[in-house]
Amino acid sequence: MIIKKILVSQPKPESEKSPYFEIAEKYGVDIVFRPFIKVEGLSAKDFRAQKINIADYTAIIFTAKTAVDNFFRLAEETRVSIPDTQKYFCSSESIANYLQKYIIYRKRKIFASKTGKLADIIPAMVKHKTERYLFAVSDVHNGKDSKLLTDSKVNFTPAVMYRTVSNDFAPDEPFDYDMLVFFSPQGIQSLMKNFPDFKQGDISIATFGATTAAAAQEAGLRIDIGAPTPEAPSMTLAIDKYLAKNQPQE
Repeated sequence: MIIKKILVSQPKPESEKSPYFEIAEKYGVDIVFRPFIKVEGLSAKDFRAQKINIADYTAIIFTAKTAVDNFFRLAEETRVSIPDTQKYFCSSESIANYLQKYIIYRKRKIFASKTGKLADIIPAMVKHKTERYLFAVSDVHNGKDSKLLTDSKVNFTPAVMYRTVSNDFAPDEPFDYDMLVFFSPQGIQSLMKNFPDFKQGDISIATFGATTAAAAQEAGLRIDIGAPTPEAPSMTLAIDKYLAKNQPQE
């Protein structure tokens, strides 16, 4: 089957130099960026149900900018004043820099991993072992991160501040794609929720990551493109290789 229209279940890239645009031009395909999932912040009522008081903690752990936004939103909605002495431990420098949206950036109280991995900021947490850490997470947070903190004997409490939900399709929204590209199990779940009678047929399915592939297989889907692999470490490269074998270039 000739691929004419691809749905990529992620937001549209901000850079015009994205490989997706190169693929569209190279193979003459229409690529639509349409997330299957979206993030919703917890209400103050739902957050209070966890019986967590932000004011009880002296340090916050962030692994996503979304966590930063929802932490400060919930602090305001629950009328908690964040003291200047609060410490922040971020899994990347970009998240640390993002804090400037809410606070006056002072390096003495902000710590960031230079590698983008939480594991590399844990030594700094261990040095500040007397702190009471609050870990701002989503409802589908990575259990490996919590295990790393537990194994390192970091005194932390996970706090769900936002959730991932299905980004439902409107009744009149077209669904005429020849390829669907997924990056999370939640995306697969959203597909089945929106289209409970979905029949794959000739539609190509691309998945990124082992957990996404497992969710697709559990849903009875045929995986035509799997990434990452040694030959195709990125999704765009995997799609490029697939299209090169299955249809002519423009």
